[in-house]
Amino acid sequence: MPTTDEIFMRRALQLAILGTGHVSPNPLVGCVIVHQGRVIGEGWHQRYGHAHAEVNAVNAIAPSDEPLLRESTVYVTLEPCSHLAKLREAGIAVRTGLLEVESRRMNRRFFTFIEKQRPYIVLKWAQTADGFVARRDYSSKWISGPLARRLAHRWRGEEAAVMVGTRTALHDNPRLNVRDWTGPDPLRVVLDKNLQLPASLHLFDQTQPTLCYNLHRDEAQDMVQYVRCNPDTGLLPQIVSDLHRRKVQSVLVEGGATLLQTFIDAHLWDEIRVFTAPQTFGTGILAPRFGGRLLEKTTVATDELTVFEAAPIPGPSPQGGRE
Repeated sequence: MPTTDEIFMRRALQLAILGTGHVSPNPLVGCVIVHQGRVIGEGWHQRYGHAHAEVNAVNAIAPSDEPLLRESTVYVTLEPCSHLAKLREAGIAVRTGLLEVESRRMNRRFFTFIEKQRPYIVLKWAQTADGFVARRDYSSKWISGPLARRLAHRWRGEEAAVMVGTRTALHDNPRLNVRDWTGPDPLRVVLDKNLQLPASLHLFDQTQPTLCYNLHRDEAQDMVQYVRCNPDTGLLPQIVSDLHRRKVQSVLVEGGATLLQTFIDAHLWDEIRVFTAPQTFGTGILAPRFGGRLLEKTTVATDELTVFEAAPIPGPSPQGGRE
């Protein structure tokens, strides 16, 4: 049976999630203000650069309840340790660690960005029942069903960037935007080592910011920026380091198989999401091979979705701040 404190903190977590896709590189934060068991104010961090959750919760208090604030309990899903110290010095009782695992899981992108100095990396693909992600000619439309594809568009809106490799860009000509869901379009990222991709692809249509990592040139063309990598060192470490420098907190890698396997082999991933469809190809491009801990298995219409994590997220929480 959950305690009263857990009930209100869980409500704060529910509020925090409402900021998904809008507050990066800040963390998701929710706040609930309670007086004698009654909620008098709620808020969450709604958008980067805007008011924090606590401010929104205080502003939501009705004028008639404002005198109750000094006698109320405030439930906040994340707070820098420096602020907690100030509260304690002022004689305010402070308790930490309530639903810490859930809060840390919700803010896994933020903590990975701070602790590992790189974006949180999600690898995603769809495969056939016999383990192929594309036919021999690299065509793959469509392996998963409409509902799975809609969910994938939702994921695009939840991550700061979405990335593909050269073959996927060439054969699928993806837009890498959010169409079947409501949410912000992510930063588009493509790895095109030898600049083989034609300018006619959707990736270069200037409709949203796009980074093209390559081995030959640095150049900005309006919304498209070409970023030259050093050929003498590993490409992926350079890319994730550059994305971190640009404050890109998370990346959804959508393919193809070679790029996905390269991330796996480099141990540069945090989460893998795989749609398995009932159809078979018999032959083709094999799905990536990996090891990980199963987090979730569920049915999405005719497809099966399995989610894995590379390793449990270690605690305790760092001393982090928000802008």
